[in-house]
Amino acid sequence: MTVIPRCPQRQPKAAVAAGPRRVAKAIAAALVLALPLSACGSASNTGAPTEAAAGRITVERAWSRETAPGQDAGGAFLTIVNPGSAPDRLIGGTAPIADDVQIHMVDMTGGVMRMRQLTEGLEIPAGGTVTLKPGGYHIMLMDLQQPLDRGEAVPLTLEFENAGRVEVNLAVQPIGAAGPEEAHHD
Repeated sequence: MTVIPRCPQRQPKAAVAAGPRRVAKAIAAALVLALPLSACGSASNTGAPTEAAAGRITVERAWSRETAPGQDAGGAFLTIVNPGSAPDRLIGGTAPIADDVQIHMVDMTGGVMRMRQLTEGLEIPAGGTVTLKPGGYHIMLMDLQQPLDRGEAVPLTLEFENAGRVEVNLAVQPIGAAGPEEAHHD
């Protein structure tokens, strides 16, 4: 997994759509964290947990399920660790195979399970861990350009309010998989 520093010339879609306050915070963070353009390239993929913003955020166990023929959306699941002393917020992401990347949650309302988009993002508490998993918080890859095929590694760039962009590869598991470890049980 790779760290990609936030490039000052590009605003993430989620920050732009979130209103003037969030845009102002994103611009201020970009100015404070402005890096030479040469630092905006990709780092090598080591397979180790991803670290961003001086070790503030790590992403572990990133995976997805294969999609059925004709299915135009897929889920992404992972664990986000924030060892820092300040909270951060997952505000969106991008993937080359999806037109839109959204943060969702599943909840029970009146005995009915519903999925809804978290338009304000998902807080990652200081010193905390948040697990995105089936039936809870998760990422939706919307309007897929191609199916998610078992055994693939699908690139996903997550956007954090403070830590910036973090690039991960989703290990695509069989339909119905409960986690990434099932890839070793074939």
